[in-house]
Amino acid sequence: MCCFSGKVDRVADTSIFARSVENGRQLLVYSMTISTKNDVAMILPLPVPPNSPDDALRFIDLKGYPDFFHDLKLGFPEPVSRSVLPAASKSRPTPAAEPLPVVQVGNFEASFVPAIKDFGRLDARFRLPDQTWDALPAYKDYGFAVFKLKKDATTVHPMAFEFPRQDPKKIFFPTVHIHDGQVRDKASFDHALYCQKREADKTSLPEWRESDTPAARFMKVDQAQGIIDGSAHCYLRKIRGQQPNQDTLA
Repeated sequence: MCCFSGKVDRVADTSIFARSVENGRQLLVYSMTISTKNDVAMILPLPVPPNSPDDALRFIDLKGYPDFFHDLKLGFPEPVSRSVLPAASKSRPTPAAEPLPVVQVGNFEASFVPAIKDFGRLDARFRLPDQTWDALPAYKDYGFAVFKLKKDATTVHPMAFEFPRQDPKKIFFPTVHIHDGQVRDKASFDHALYCQKREADKTSLPEWRESDTPAARFMKVDQAQGIIDGSAHCYLRKIRGQQPNQDTLA
C-alpha cells in the first residue's frame, strides 16, 4: 500500500504497475481508493542510489488516462468457473536548507525527497515522525516520492514517475504499510501488482499470471506517456489478506 503522513480511515483497491527502462531506471504507476478527513501526503519509499540529486526522479502526468488500471485489468479476464474472492510527534530540529521542489502533476502536488535527512526540507504536514524511520533502518539510503492528497479525495487518478534504482535487475513495488506512524510486522493487503519484464527476465515471475495478448490489445498506449510497451505482454500478481509488512520485488 504505502505510507501516510497522517491518519487515514480506509485505503483499498491498491494497483501498482512497474517496468524497467534504460540506464537502470524504473517506471512506476500507483493508484488506490482512500478515505480520510485530513489533508495528508502519501509517501512511497524508493531504492534510489545513495546521494541521488533532487531531480533524479521524473514525475509523469497521467491525469489524461484515469482508466489506466481499468484497462490493465482487461488483459486478465477472470475464467467463468473461477469464484470471486471477497473482497504526530515533533520532528528533530534540522538546519535550514533549500526547500524541495514541488511539482504539479495532474491533481497532485508532488515532491522527490532524496533521503530521510531531506524530509526537513519538506512541509512539516507531509512528513512522518522521525521515530518511524528509526524503526525502518533498511530505508536509511532510500529516496521518497511524496504526493499531497486532499481530504475530499476518494479514488485518485494514477500517480506515475520514473526513478533510478540501486539494483537494476529487480523491479521494485512499494508495498510496505504505515498508516498511523506505527510499523507493524504484518499488514492487511488488497493489492494488484502489474509489470512488464524483458524476455530474458520472465523466468523470475513464477507466481505471476501472464496476459494472453500484448499490451496494445487492451491498453491505450498512445495515452500512457511511454509507460507501457505495447508489443510486450503484462504480468499480474494479486496479494490479499494479512501478509508480512514489506516491499515486493520481481
